[in-house]
Amino acid sequence: MAFIMDGNRRWSRMTGIQVHQGHYMGFEALKRVLDLCLSLRRIDMVTVYAFALDNFRRDPAEVDALMELARTRLLELSRHKCVLSTNASDLVRKFSVRIRVVGRRALLPPAVQETARSVEEATKDHTGPTLNICMPYAAQDEICIAATQAAQQAPLTEASLAEHLMVPCDIPIDVLVRTSHVSRLSDFLLWQCNEHTQLHFVDQYWPRFGARDLIPILLAYQRAHSRTD
Repeated sequence: MAFIMDGNRRWSRMTGIQVHQGHYMGFEALKRVLDLCLSLRRIDMVTVYAFALDNFRRDPAEVDALMELARTRLLELSRHKCVLSTNASDLVRKFSVRIRVVGRRALLPPAVQETARSVEEATKDHTGPTLNICMPYAAQDEICIAATQAAQQAPLTEASLAEHLMVPCDIPIDVLVRTSHVSRLSDFLLWQCNEHTQLHFVDQYWPRFGARDLIPILLAYQRAHSRTD
């Protein structure tokens, strides 16, 4: 599954809270979604669009706040605290989740880069589902980098390019969800999405997204999948 976690800023303005609080509530929503996805024990990979390359163009204060929020959350993950849990359990340890931070990591502040390395090292031997946190990421950038790397080693083919992508293609994207009543992919997983990927554009803002929004999507996929079997 993949999620474009859209609507933190609009939801915060609509509710009259500070933008950084909206982003914080967006991370709380991620906890809920991961809790549900991992509890199903049938989802091998979850990929989330946490920070787009274009987001660096936002107000510097907002970007700095987002980077600090990402750093503290990743740091807690590397120390195995209960960040990605809505209760006392630690989902990362309970489900043996492997964490990957993918994108142009060299553009992140050094402290965030170091924390990303730490959380990947701490979870590299986990054998459960993979959580790909895309930051800072853009699909066209990913494809260009992969094509350049593949062409340096052998004749460029679809298969050789796919081998160099940041987000692997060996586990297909079955369902992609975008929140906040926006119907576009915004340069996310353009190569990984295929003719079988179900796209769901929902009205709910990401900070409010939860089981009532996700379960109908999962049931729709289940019905469609059962018809093709």
